Amino acid sequence: MLVLHGLFGAGSNWRTIARGLDDCRSVYLLDARNHGTSPHAATMNYRAMAADVEAFMDANEIESADILGHSMGGKTAMHLALHRPRRVSRLLIVDIAPAPSPSDHLPLIDALLALPLEQFKRRADVDQALAQSVADAGLRAFLLQNLNNTQSGFQWRINFAVLRECMPALLAFDTDQTTPFTGQTVFIRGAHSEYVADHHAGRIGELFPAAAIHTVPDAGHWVHAEQATLFLQAARAFLQCTESNGN
Repeated sequence: MLVLHGLFGAGSNWRTIARGLDDCRSVYLLDARNHGTSPHAATMNYRAMAADVEAFMDANEIESADILGHSMGGKTAMHLALHRPRRVSRLLIVDIAPAPSPSDHLPLIDALLALPLEQFKRRADVDQALAQSVADAGLRAFLLQNLNNTQSGFQWRINFAVLRECMPALLAFDTDQTTPFTGQTVFIRGAHSEYVADHHAGRIGELFPAAAIHTVPDAGHWVHAEQATLFLQAARAFLQCTESNGN
């Protein structure tokens, strides 16, 4: 199984879920371009990111795999399944639809780019400065995972400048592929999230006719973090992981 994280995230965010699946899958946690430890690149769209995933599979001699993708990673996974279906065994999409996304992240990116990182000596000081524009402490903690403390001071490991330039392509989901992906697919959504709404069911059925939609109660967009046990139960059932690993 390959796990593709969402915008501003990294593969390491999925370690808990990976441990919950490692008794029935070999799990690879990938970092998208311009995220985590992956190289920075000037292009950021789903065609390019799906090609990155396929290149990883080729390099590791993986002919086909189950693909799990959250948010941006889910759109990457859908693009790969629609255009290169032989590389995808099962498709598990987490809280994203094959449609334009509802959130505009530009104000958040602008707030991060405006921080004078060279002036800060402590991570707590960066957090305090960011709190002036990002009130949610949990969101700040998530974003500050991408802050590296180097010998020359704090630096973002995410290429926010390119993300800002490419945001229209990341929010959209454009595909000229008319042949649907007929493999087994599940969309796991949070009950309180707006990313996979009831009106998306028609488009999901057109592109992924074998898809089921599973709703996790008391969860939002980060359903796998907010309701990890329920998420793992749904994922393991879809993947037919018959033996319990204690989760």
